[in-house]
Amino acid sequence: MKKQRKARRVGKRTLALVLADIVIATVSYFFTVFIHWNFIMDSVTASRLLRRLPYVILFYVGFNILFKLYNTLWKYAGLYDVIRFGVSSVLATAGVWICDYIGMKTCRALGAPTAFPLYYNVLPLAIYIETAMLIMMLGLSVRIYYRSAKLLRTEGLRRQKAQDSDGVRNRILVVGAGNVGGAMISELQATDYRLGLPVAVLDDDPKKVGLSILGTPIVGTCDDVREVVAKYDIDQIYFCITDIAEARKREILEKLVATDRMVKISEHREISAEKPKSAVKSARSVDILDLLSRPPVELDPDVCRYVTDEVVLVTGGGGSIGSELCRQIAKYSPETIVIYDIYENNAYELKNSLDRAYFGTPRVEIRIGSVREEARLREVFEEFHPTSVFHAAAHKHVPLMEDSPYEAIKNNILGTYNTAKVADAYGVHNFVLLSTDKAVNPTNVMGASKRCCELVIQHFSKISKNTKFAAVRFGNVLGSNGSVIPLFKEQLKNGGPLTVTHPDITRYFMTIPEAAQLVVQAGGLAKGGEIFVLDMGEPVKIVTLAEKLIKLSGYKPYVDIDIQFTGLRPGEKLYEELILPSEKEGMHKTENNKIFVTAPSDFDDAYLMEHIEKIGDMEPSQARTFLKELVPNYKADR
Repeated sequence: MKKQRKARRVGKRTLALVLADIVIATVSYFFTVFIHWNFIMDSVTASRLLRRLPYVILFYVGFNILFKLYNTLWKYAGLYDVIRFGVSSVLATAGVWICDYIGMKTCRALGAPTAFPLYYNVLPLAIYIETAMLIMMLGLSVRIYYRSAKLLRTEGLRRQKAQDSDGVRNRILVVGAGNVGGAMISELQATDYRLGLPVAVLDDDPKKVGLSILGTPIVGTCDDVREVVAKYDIDQIYFCITDIAEARKREILEKLVATDRMVKISEHREISAEKPKSAVKSARSVDILDLLSRPPVELDPDVCRYVTDEVVLVTGGGGSIGSELCRQIAKYSPETIVIYDIYENNAYELKNSLDRAYFGTPRVEIRIGSVREEARLREVFEEFHPTSVFHAAAHKHVPLMEDSPYEAIKNNILGTYNTAKVADAYGVHNFVLLSTDKAVNPTNVMGASKRCCELVIQHFSKISKNTKFAAVRFGNVLGSNGSVIPLFKEQLKNGGPLTVTHPDITRYFMTIPEAAQLVVQAGGLAKGGEIFVLDMGEPVKIVTLAEKLIKLSGYKPYVDIDIQFTGLRPGEKLYEELILPSEKEGMHKTENNKIFVTAPSDFDDAYLMEHIEKIGDMEPSQARTFLKELVPNYKADR
């Protein structure tokens, strides 16, 4: 029965369009001739036009059938269908002219006078052209009216149904009236608003305010978000602007998050033809990185070419920073990347992801081993003969190293010494140590041990004939192992509270990719002995970070999720520093304005080497004394 009813509806629609085309062809033909005859038409002219009507109608309706224009769902018609309709009208007009021409030639051959009522003649060319254009215009108008009326009626019913629904409301504000915003609204319409009802649009272009996009009004700019959310009773917000400066994006997202509504970001790559996905379902939640993001790092590719077609070894390559280093290095087409790590699982996963991304070029190799073991390092260097080494292996957790200071000395200081010594022996060209802002005026074991690592690198820079040794110092890396963000997320998952050590504690933050990119670039800028300092931007209060993360999760700070202050941990500072006072004089920017070079500090190399030789025989209880002797400005809590 359903099929029969559907067939009857299709048959009625087709018959209606055929009848409309017959009327349009008849009216257009007579109207055009009437205009050209100065609004005067005698009985002879009228009879001649009437005799033509059968083949006029036959051609126009016939070509429409031939081009399957009666089978087209004009509800979904596009430019292709309009072109087909135009071609059909032109060909039909050409057919009418041919018939008129044959009729005229036949009459002349039979000797019929032009005044004879049955005489056929070819009309002026302008009449044929204007008739074709008029038929095309009227025919498309009928179809567009049919499409528009149906769409408006259906759209009105769907919107009314969505608004009157007793189910869960989801009134949506779309931020961005561009392609992505349009795709978002279009998909919501296509799903009968089951995924949400777009009620308003905001855009940064004030010229668009007052217009609409797919029937949804553009009611203001992005600065009006608070008023619009209240006025239109918004439940959910989709951020759909792709071409925007990072600073402005962060500013808008801050305002969206402050409304306490669920905010999601829809990005162009998620709904592109190459990667067709649901614009709504693939939209992601706002991440804390979006609110802390900065303008993208602009690297000079030529500076990073020192790794191209070379063998690069990354110690601690399976860690959060080391793995991102490997990903960034892979972009510059090295011959081989050697991942050297004590922990095999992360290294194995990283190798698989790089192999999938680059199809085996560069070649990625894993070697398991500890930087504490010089013999194992020599085996790996002998096997691969790397030309560049990035030394990321280290113990980095401040509280854990406070409880195990001797382990920090063995792994960080002795590990750096071993790696640098072997690199120098095998003629490595570039050696880059990853350091930390905690090495500046350290108050904890981890920071003091990393300051010793910097001294080790500067020592080898003085004695090496082949290797350029340098260190890169930067602050906290968002999302890295041991970062505060994973801890906060875990606490949120458990319902809170979020724990912050002190209300005034601040830290510098940088994303993992940004830190890794700058480290690779610093390696190309090194001439030997430098400590590079990365521009970390403005420091961020940890409590502010916690509050933003709670809001992003859909809760209210101190109401739904509490924040508790636990007191500073052993070795923890309220704020971090990036440079020592002795390094300030002579500090200057490099070719990359995000990277600075500090002036090297003076130290006693013999005294340093004397202490490093004692590490193997040292009593663990002497660890802090050892660090204080090498780092005089180390202020230990114990």
